[in-house]
Amino acid sequence: MTNASVREFKMPDVGEGLTEAEILKWYVQPGDTVTDGQVVCEVETAKAAVELPIPYDGVVRELHFPEGTTVDVGTSIIAVEVAGGAAPAAQASAPAAQPEPAPAPEEPKAEGSGRQPVLVGYGVATSSTRRRPRRTAPDTAAQQAAAAVQTELNGRTPAPAPSPVAEPVVGGRRPLAKPPVRKLAKDLGVDLASVTPTGPDGIITREDVHAAVAQPAAPAEPEVRAPAPAPAAAAPAAPVSYDTARETRIPVKGVRKATAAAMVGSAFTAPHVTEFVTVDVTRTMKLVEELKQDKEFAGLRVNPLLLIAKALLVAIRRNPDINASWDEAAQEIVVKHYVNLGIAAATPRGLIVPNIKDAHAKTLPQLAESLGELVSTAREGKTSPTAMQGGTVTITNVGVFGVDTGTPILNPGESAILAVGAIKLQPWVHKGKVKPRQVTTLALSFDHRLVDGELGSKVLADVAAVLEQPKRLITWA
Repeated sequence: MTNASVREFKMPDVGEGLTEAEILKWYVQPGDTVTDGQVVCEVETAKAAVELPIPYDGVVRELHFPEGTTVDVGTSIIAVEVAGGAAPAAQASAPAAQPEPAPAPEEPKAEGSGRQPVLVGYGVATSSTRRRPRRTAPDTAAQQAAAAVQTELNGRTPAPAPSPVAEPVVGGRRPLAKPPVRKLAKDLGVDLASVTPTGPDGIITREDVHAAVAQPAAPAEPEVRAPAPAPAAAAPAAPVSYDTARETRIPVKGVRKATAAAMVGSAFTAPHVTEFVTVDVTRTMKLVEELKQDKEFAGLRVNPLLLIAKALLVAIRRNPDINASWDEAAQEIVVKHYVNLGIAAATPRGLIVPNIKDAHAKTLPQLAESLGELVSTAREGKTSPTAMQGGTVTITNVGVFGVDTGTPILNPGESAILAVGAIKLQPWVHKGKVKPRQVTTLALSFDHRLVDGELGSKVLADVAAVLEQPKRLITWA
């Protein structure tokens, strides 16, 4: 290629402040021709799976990471050889293997926007924030020398010893580590200044912390009693192999990791209360069948969830204080005058909760259309980060799995979540006689800081009343 140069495409911030993404699939290989706007790979953040387009024309020269690798934002992931152009002249003189060290000084700029990372539909979470060193130039030799000094000092017991080691590792700054790694070190009682970093740019990883925990005993045994480890290792060899064959370890990352962190935060922050009611929904099921034949719903998905969602919206209109959130910093209750209705959806990548914006203002056909689009998009793994932010209340339909009911955990930032159990034909007293009726159990979990028992009970009773007598959709509107 005449007057060709190599352009490095870096992992962009595809999740509004998130700091890393996993490469799920490459759509191109070295030697392939790419054009501006062509999708080259699919990545997954803590929010959703996103396709990345390349911003220029050229020929793929190298893929820097294989599928399944988690890459930091700002790190080069693909090299493309482009024709002409003066902009990449500095890169043109460097061989293909060199682009990886070059972006190091630019990474802090990509991270320096001051935005806080936002979890999937769960509001601001500071546990994912990353700080990076500002370096003028990469110095691999200096890092290796510092690591060697640090390794030598790690075996010493005096507490003050690690302090001077941290200085040369990161150029006079405190040891570099992500907040989750710092928390892990704190929980395990490990001083980060005594840990040898193996991550890029001298960043301490979770593996480094675990290695530091096991390190004190490791050096003593080989140096003092070299022959001893041989028989000791031989004894557990058989059971280790046997146990490994019986277990499978699945890395938790992306959407599943974000969901786990959010649920733990919610469960141990908001005081949960759950109430239950069992209700005869026979009339609602008949109405569902009638709406399926209505021309206003032609081409739309009509199912019990549609009327359950509408029933919840009616209950919120009658009891608006349920649609609120708790502002911890200001010690205030924030009542929302709009409803962004979240629908919990189980996907191969984990649980996500996209929401229907301004669901309170939609007609029943519009609500049916929005529900259909939400479910289809979630199943395809194409739910956008925006669709999972700003929810106010949520519905989780555990009945699709044949489950009668449950005690759902609140989405952080929300005050209530409604669980819908399986709708089953059961014996029920109707008009003084025992008859087979369509029955389900509803469960409402709410934040007891801002929703007392009376308010929560009224909302749940209203939802049940609408589902028992759907005509209340008209009389209570």
